[in-house]
Amino acid sequence: MAVAEQRASERRTSPVELLWDLVFAFALTQVITLLVHDPTWRGFGHSMLVLALMWWAWSAFVWVANAFDYEERTLRLVLLVAMGFIFLTGLAVPRAFGDRAVLFAVTYAIVRFLHLALYAEASRRGNASWSAIAGFAVTVVIGMALLVVGSLVAVGPRTVIWVVAAAIDYAGPAWLTRERLRGLQRVAVAHFAERYSLFVIICLGESIVAIGAQTSLHLSAHTLVVFSLCLLTTVGLWWTYFDELSTTAEARLREHTDPVLAAADAYSYIHLLIVAGIIIFAVGAKFSIEGSAGPGGLALAGGVGLYVAGQVGFAWRMVGSFDRPRAAVAIALFALCPFANDLAPWLAAAIVSALLMTLCSLTAAR
Repeated sequence: MAVAEQRASERRTSPVELLWDLVFAFALTQVITLLVHDPTWRGFGHSMLVLALMWWAWSAFVWVANAFDYEERTLRLVLLVAMGFIFLTGLAVPRAFGDRAVLFAVTYAIVRFLHLALYAEASRRGNASWSAIAGFAVTVVIGMALLVVGSLVAVGPRTVIWVVAAAIDYAGPAWLTRERLRGLQRVAVAHFAERYSLFVIICLGESIVAIGAQTSLHLSAHTLVVFSLCLLTTVGLWWTYFDELSTTAEARLREHTDPVLAAADAYSYIHLLIVAGIIIFAVGAKFSIEGSAGPGGLALAGGVGLYVAGQVGFAWRMVGSFDRPRAAVAIALFALCPFANDLAPWLAAAIVSALLMTLCSLTAAR
């Protein structure tokens, strides 16, 4: 029994989960497209709402896959079916607040209900607690019903209804079933931490694709300079997460006395800030490289600032200490935001890159 438990706790990401991630990577590029097409505060709100919904669906499947053995047939089948629906959801993302709202809402709701069905099967096998599942299933049903209803009304009311739907869905495990959530399942730590780390890598890869596509179209000196600075920033984003933070957090989760709640807070919730930061940064890099009118500097500084702030929260929840260097850099980046659009694109990119490289130096020296 001890050997079986150790093998389960050390299992890694399966090939079908990697395929599942690639479909979500497509959906993330669609969120970037949504924000690029409407670079206003309204468009920003719409994009972040869609991102929050997509992130929650992805994270939910990480949890349920964590409750199954490596590549069980049931898990593989449901993931493949859900993959098809989430691909349709991704296709609808750029016009989710237009004529594809119903397609977005219905396909997304199907994916969330497939997740609940998979969790019910995990509970039947004794791998997850039915009381915890039943608790947050209520909020899923309410949230998805509101999502579909919202898709049938005008854009203004739709946005409000979808925000309420997302809030209810997020609130299920966060507050309504928190005590029961403690006994949800046994966390396979290696698999769990690796899933979120891989997704950060995928998001960083998508940001490189997004900015690289622009560079290939305009090979001017300005383009190459800004691209090089944005690529350096991407390296810094990778460094600050993977140099020591991700491994330290995994080690702490392995020995945590309350692993389910710690994992829910640090990974499911706080990692949304990290992923959102990457998406916003990619949009800023695109505008800055193009040299076109748009919130390039603001998105660069704000996106990287949000990413680093997310790391501060992640470190605080998992390591139990306040990371002063990261907090200082995040504050500096947020302070730059009001002035970033008034700077030349290369200068804004250079300042953001320099602040992040400073943080890399400070973390490497510890």
